[in-house]
Amino acid sequence: MNHNDGFRELDRRECLRLLAKVPVGRIVHTRRALPAVLPVNFRLADDGAVLLCTAADSELVRAVDGAVVAFEADEVDAATQSGWSVVVTGSAAVVTDPAETARLERGGPRSWVPSPDEVFVRIEPELVTGRQLVGGRTLYGVHLPS
Repeated sequence: MNHNDGFRELDRRECLRLLAKVPVGRIVHTRRALPAVLPVNFRLADDGAVLLCTAADSELVRAVDGAVVAFEADEVDAATQSGWSVVVTGSAAVVTDPAETARLERGGPRSWVPSPDEVFVRIEPELVTGRQLVGGRTLYGVHLPS
């Protein structure tokens, strides 16, 4: 990243802090050998893992269980041309441990479309990257007039 391109690279701690502030992100996975993106609500675990709750028989579960996925969330203010974007890349898996499932049932994410048979999906934060857009700057670091 060029230090004058209007973006600031975020460290892992800052990325996770920002992720914890927003309720919706996008999971990127492979569907029929093509990239697919799906908006989802989520919760961030204490260790930085991304947690989702969805129907056990959903297409999403079939696509991501045991696969490497990307998860992206952001916050953008179009008026000030500023914001941030964070991407978590890692292995996704359905939570099968009964103790962890019970804990997540008490305080984990809730599906916005409840199903009688729900599961939790955990995305391990193997790679966490992010950047912040510094508003009012061009690609070359030149300040734009107000």
